[in-house]
Amino acid sequence: MTDTPPPVLLSETEVIARVDALARQMAPHLDDNTTAVCLLTGGLWFCADLTRALSRLGRDVGFDALWLASYGDARASMGRCEVRADLQRPLAGRTALVVDDVFDTGLSLSEAARLVKDAGAARVLTCVFARKPWPTERALTPDFVAWEAPARFLVGYGMDASGAFRGLPYIGALD
Repeated sequence: MTDTPPPVLLSETEVIARVDALARQMAPHLDDNTTAVCLLTGGLWFCADLTRALSRLGRDVGFDALWLASYGDARASMGRCEVRADLQRPLAGRTALVVDDVFDTGLSLSEAARLVKDAGAARVLTCVFARKPWPTERALTPDFVAWEAPARFLVGYGMDASGAFRGLPYIGALD
C-alpha cells in the first residue's frame, strides 16, 4: 500500500453537507426513545457526525455500538459476519437506528438489524453514509442513505484499506 492519499471522490465539504441533509430527512422519523447503534469500526465517524447533526435539530438520540466484522483486512467480504462486541445497553421497546459507513454486500447491516431486533427493539431503522451498487439482490434495503457511491474501493471518513486512510475527512478510492 502506498502512503499517497487517494484521489477525492467526495470532498469534506460535500460529506458534511450530505450528513446535515440526511439528519434533516431523518429527524421527523426519530423520537427521544431512539438509540443510534453504531457499527464499529467504520461507522464511528459517520455516526458521531450524524448524532451531532440530529442534536442540532432537537433530536438527542442515545448511543450504543456493535462491533461486527465481515471484511477483516481484505477488500472483499468473508461472506460471514463475526460479532466482536455486543450491545452494552438495553433496547427493549426502543427505536434502534443502525448506522454504518458503507452498504456493500449488505451482510453487516442485515446482521446488525437482526441483532437489535432480537435485543427487543420495537422498531429498527437502518442508515448508511454510502451505498454501493451490487450485482445481485441484497437481503435488506437501508432506510436512509446519504450518498449513492460508485462501485469502487472506498476509503476515508471511516472506510479503510487494512486500517489505513480511515481518518481522511473526505472519501477517496484506491482503484
